[in-house]
Amino acid sequence: MQPAEEPLSRGKWRFFKEAISGTEQDFTKGSLTRGIALLAIPTVLEMTMESTFGVVDAFWVARLGANAIAAVGLTESLVILIFSIALGLSMAATATVARRIGEKDREGASIAAVQTIGCGILVAIVTGIAGSHFAPLLLAWMNATPEVIRGGSRYTAIVLGGNVSIMLLFLINGVFRGAGDAAIAMRTLWLANLINMALDPCFIYGFLGFPKLGVVGAAVATTTGRSIGVLYQLFVLFSGRSRVAVARKHLRVHWGVLQRLLRVGGVAMLQYFISVASWVSLTRINASFGSAAAAGYTLAIRIILFAILPSWGISSAAATLVGQNLGAKQPERSARAVWLAGAYNTAFLTVVGFLLFLFAPTFIALFTADSSVAAIGVACLRFISVGYPFYAWGMIMEQAFNGAGDTVTPTWMNLFCYWMLQIPLGWWLAESAGMGPRGVYLATPVAESVLAVVAVVLFRRGKWKQVKI
Repeated sequence: MQPAEEPLSRGKWRFFKEAISGTEQDFTKGSLTRGIALLAIPTVLEMTMESTFGVVDAFWVARLGANAIAAVGLTESLVILIFSIALGLSMAATATVARRIGEKDREGASIAAVQTIGCGILVAIVTGIAGSHFAPLLLAWMNATPEVIRGGSRYTAIVLGGNVSIMLLFLINGVFRGAGDAAIAMRTLWLANLINMALDPCFIYGFLGFPKLGVVGAAVATTTGRSIGVLYQLFVLFSGRSRVAVARKHLRVHWGVLQRLLRVGGVAMLQYFISVASWVSLTRINASFGSAAAAGYTLAIRIILFAILPSWGISSAAATLVGQNLGAKQPERSARAVWLAGAYNTAFLTVVGFLLFLFAPTFIALFTADSSVAAIGVACLRFISVGYPFYAWGMIMEQAFNGAGDTVTPTWMNLFCYWMLQIPLGWWLAESAGMGPRGVYLATPVAESVLAVVAVVLFRRGKWKQVKI
């Protein structure tokens, strides 16, 4: 007789394979826990790969010294501003496509996807040209030292100039997630980042006959990997291999759909811009304390993202379930999905925060032996990890609002918690209170905790259930 646990083990393995294979599912009925898991597992794997890439990238670049690390970190802060546009449009695409899928209107979902991609291409062209041309000035604006500007300007120019790959990667994955095709979004990012990770040491250090480009090689590897990922996304869309299939008849402007997308996406862009502008402001304050502070902060943020990005899988699942169930006229089922997702996310991030706080020196030591850089990195990890249980609820609630198409509420929350609280508090603690970089790090858990409490209160009021998109 076979052991009793074997069937259970096989059942879990079959469920895992079902999640990552992307089988057809109706998320407007059945178990919510099962729905969250089916959507979250591929997104968790997707985000784990994204964050793994960030850590691997930091590992290779760290060998080039503090100035190279600082150049990468400051450039990423600038790229985050572009992310705010991509994430805003992506959130509008996710909410709109999810609503259409919930209404069983796949034609409407395809039309929305094309309008979103067109907007993304136009924005990427404009920002790419400007970012590439003004790279040295942008680094100087970020308080980079002259050495960082001299060594990192080409890296910044390539990354910003090739941001069409960043834009479309986020936008099209937003379409896939809204449709419930989280597995396709996962495969896209795995493909892009595996190529990225393979090319990093080749282009940075000249391995296997590749040109030795130093920190510029990291930019070339990143842009190449992401571009190949976008080509795969377009292949899936136009070959009809996802729930959202794009055909030639969809390749035209639908003004009504475009107007609704821009209305939701425009506010979402502002929402994310407020958030990332706050982060950029804190980065600038931190960078004013020198290259060691900038490098330590960069390494810590890489580790933090590695730990926290998988929880975006649960948040993304909540957004999709909210949108599809609102489309199916089941708002209470949407609410139950959010509370379940919040509980799971809190359990996960509480454990992660504890481990980061406890083993911060060990994690930082994997990347640098520079004691001044390490001290900053450890302090950053410990200050920020304290707020992880609150981050968990804040992430879920913001994505729930966005999934419902209510991008206005989280925008006001971000404006208050980040611009009116986090930035002034970070500056005051760092400069006036004499805490230096540690003041910047302390401001983060304070602001995020306030945001989580406000978000839960507003979500319970239920106004998001009446939003029309």
